[in-house]
Amino acid sequence: MAEYLLYFNQQWVGDHSEEWFRSRSAPAMAVVEEMKAAGVFVFAGGLEEDGPVYAVDPTTGETLITDGPYTESKEWLGGFAIVDVPDDEAAKVWAGRIAEGCGWPHEVRRFGRMPDLP
Repeated sequence: MAEYLLYFNQQWVGDHSEEWFRSRSAPAMAVVEEMKAAGVFVFAGGLEEDGPVYAVDPTTGETLITDGPYTESKEWLGGFAIVDVPDDEAAKVWAGRIAEGCGWPHEVRRFGRMPDLP
């Protein structure tokens, strides 16, 4: 089995009414429940759009933690799910299900293997 990140950038969501967003909650949560029932669910969640953001930079030899994103960007991560599935095809199926449930595009990335430690 391999773990995959199913994610979206906030800008992919588009402009919708509050009512529309409320209407997406039940279908999106239904997919999460399907993932749990299928035994592929690891984690899922949306990030707070107006919540705190901290940048952590260790490149100067001293770790500096500041308020705000590390880089100014037009896109930022809006939310994600992690699934543990046998292959790319299964990951794409779940990405399609969660994208349909949420109502906006998603991308799929496989996590790299953890290195063997001595």
